Amino acid sequence: MSNSKHSDIEIEILLFGKWRFDTSSEKVTIEFKDDMTYEQTTVQTLLFSKPKELITGNKFTGVWYVSQKKLYLNVKTMPKSFLNLRIPLVFKISIADMVATLGSVLMVENYEVMKINSSKFLMKDKEQSILGTKINNINIRK
Repeated sequence: MSNSKHSDIEIEILLFGKWRFDTSSEKVTIEFKDDMTYEQTTVQTLLFSKPKELITGNKFTGVWYVSQKKLYLNVKTMPKSFLNLRIPLVFKISIADMVATLGSVLMVENYEVMKINSSKFLMKDKEQSILGTKINNINIRK
């Protein structure tokens, strides 16, 4: 059961912006946008996971929402995927995007929101707890 004292809307508002999540096998950056879309960059840190990154790519976009204190991520496209070959039909179709769309219909990623504030986010999937840190967009002048 979630420990978060925030409502779903409050959680969504706190999520807007860019977050960094590190797990034992990957480093993930997700930018949650206020139009309920997200952009995710994933870097595999384990050597045996690198082939997965080469095939699926490391950039994903999709739709997100919060319901009953759970964060749901629906992957819609894999723009930097090796599988992003174009099929020469009347319309250009991306194989990777078809796989992502089909996969998101069958299996939506969801995470239980344990705690969140303006700088830290603790969520839990089926296997582990994941801590996120808000990345402030700082303009560095040269």
